[in-house]
Amino acid sequence: MSLTVHQFPCLSDNYGFLVRDDATGKTATIDTPDADAILAELDKLGWTLDLILNTHWHPDHAGGNAAIKAATGAAIVGPQEVTRIAPLDRVVVDGDVVDLGETRLAVIDTGGHTLGHIAYYDADDAIAFVGDTLFALGCGRLFEGTAEQMWTSLGRLTALPDVTTVYCAHEYTASNARFALSVDEGAAVKARTDQVFAARARGEPTVPTSIGLEKATNPFLRAPLLRPGLEPAQAFAQIRAAKDGFKG
Repeated sequence: MSLTVHQFPCLSDNYGFLVRDDATGKTATIDTPDADAILAELDKLGWTLDLILNTHWHPDHAGGNAAIKAATGAAIVGPQEVTRIAPLDRVVVDGDVVDLGETRLAVIDTGGHTLGHIAYYDADDAIAFVGDTLFALGCGRLFEGTAEQMWTSLGRLTALPDVTTVYCAHEYTASNARFALSVDEGAAVKARTDQVFAARARGEPTVPTSIGLEKATNPFLRAPLLRPGLEPAQAFAQIRAAKDGFKG
């Protein structure tokens, strides 16, 4: 099996993702940050949209649902919380599977940024769409959940194979890199942040990333190593609080 991922920037710092099952041509959008941009990309590619797959309810992720459904007839799939701003055709929870043609996308509970946040994982192609839970060198703010909930959710993602390609929803990496340097002096972190700054200077994206790379360099995943003596969730909470107040 094979899944083609078409990534493009939209809004101020979001990424849109159109994903197509190569065997059948079935196509989905991961979230709907910008309806006009998504519809334009579909037209450019000549793809027909079948599914809208929401990760959480925030408007820069589900705000385009109605317009895209009206234009394409695509079915909307997501966690129950999305109904706060838009109807769903199918509600999914942890352990469910969404079929996109021959591609099977497992639903993973990644609550913390919002209480009902989910990720979609294609095991056959080792690809994960993680919304705002995990970022390159970062993680989502705790708008609704607790540090313990988010740490558990991040653990579900880091349990995936290191080779897993991770598509996160925002280009926050340069800011995350500056914070990472403030809390972690490791050589791997310095090498990666140098690469990040160089890529952004060239106007290149830093997404996707990988589970292995994040485990090696992401300060939120490395929190127990950076705050020894604390319980892992407490260490994570300290790093998350430090990032919330970081001005660099």
